[in-house]
Amino acid sequence: MVDTGKDVTMVLCTRDGTLMGALPRFSVPTPWWQEVGEVVAGCRGRHGLDVVVLRLLTAPVERTSGGEVAYLAEVTGGEPRGLLPWSGDPAADHPLRQAYARPGGPARDVAWAVEALVATGRSLSGPPQQVKTWNLSSIWRLPTSTGDTWLKSVPPFFAHEGTLMSRLEAVSVPQPIAVEPGRVLLPGVEGVDHFGATGEPLLAMVEELIALQVAHLGRTEELFELGLPDRRLPAIAPRLAAVVEEQSAALTTEERRRLAVLLQTLDTRARDLAACGIPDTLVHGDFHPGNVRGRPGRYAILDWSDSAVGHPLTDELAFFRSLGEGDRERVRAAWSASWRRVVPGCEPERAAELLQPVMPLVAAMVYADFCAQIEPDERVYHTRDVPAALRAAASLPVG
Repeated sequence: MVDTGKDVTMVLCTRDGTLMGALPRFSVPTPWWQEVGEVVAGCRGRHGLDVVVLRLLTAPVERTSGGEVAYLAEVTGGEPRGLLPWSGDPAADHPLRQAYARPGGPARDVAWAVEALVATGRSLSGPPQQVKTWNLSSIWRLPTSTGDTWLKSVPPFFAHEGTLMSRLEAVSVPQPIAVEPGRVLLPGVEGVDHFGATGEPLLAMVEELIALQVAHLGRTEELFELGLPDRRLPAIAPRLAAVVEEQSAALTTEERRRLAVLLQTLDTRARDLAACGIPDTLVHGDFHPGNVRGRPGRYAILDWSDSAVGHPLTDELAFFRSLGEGDRERVRAAWSASWRRVVPGCEPERAAELLQPVMPLVAAMVYADFCAQIEPDERVYHTRDVPAALRAAASLPVG
């Protein structure tokens, strides 16, 4: 089934969190729950209201996009009329709620960004526009006299992103205009996001990332000091086992058996991985063509929230997911050749082979950790991902 939109109920509150009621449901074309630009525009066009979307309240658990959804939104302009009752108190605080999902939170983030722009001699050329909000980020576009800038706020477990980007100092990484733990203001990057890219551009993207990884060989302690998590296999093995145990009720007997076998290989696998000769270093964590923007010779690698210290070949395996077989083979050959130039005699193909069955297990851990650190209403984004990733791990040969 292809989602062609979502049916939206907007539950409104004031700046101090007082519940006002709900607007009649309306539809918007974009199905993705975290994309809220059309939702904000719909409130303005249909009801004459300026709102800021704070968070998702309800969504169909059997889907990952589209359907009937409800958001909590703070009214920032206009007079709501014809509101419907809404039960409960969705603005009542929760200890795991993100700062940008609380009334007044987005306004504080935008004020911080505007102050940073003024400090660098820029001024707004139009109103800030909310683009996305969900449990992993809040994104705003701020048009300025010198082009668009982008405000990104993230949860504490991603707070290292802006600091890391400011330290990378490479043409392939946009240099932040301003950084605080949990928020970053970035310049616009010309060009397009390369979802669906094929052919030669893929090889250039790979070279850009590998150059960053090579620059951080032997510097893992620096990365830890910036707050990057440790995703090296020996470090995460106990957590991988714990996630399998936590999800055991969602798995079949055969899946549990196969995952137990995989877990038993982790110590040996880690030793064999080290013997392949490629050191641990900076890992992007979500490297795919859609997170690369720009044009050949000026590619920019975006979205460093998932960055970590780990084995660099995990980024290769992530990059493969959206590629056809021909591109996959070309990328694999280029990736291996690059690492052999850096570490003569290393075995990148063997390293990738050892990591492949572990990758979906690591994905399950990442999703489970998201769910453990976000409030219940917004776990709908990830709860199905955890058992799905474990089933994927159980379906692969341990090899």
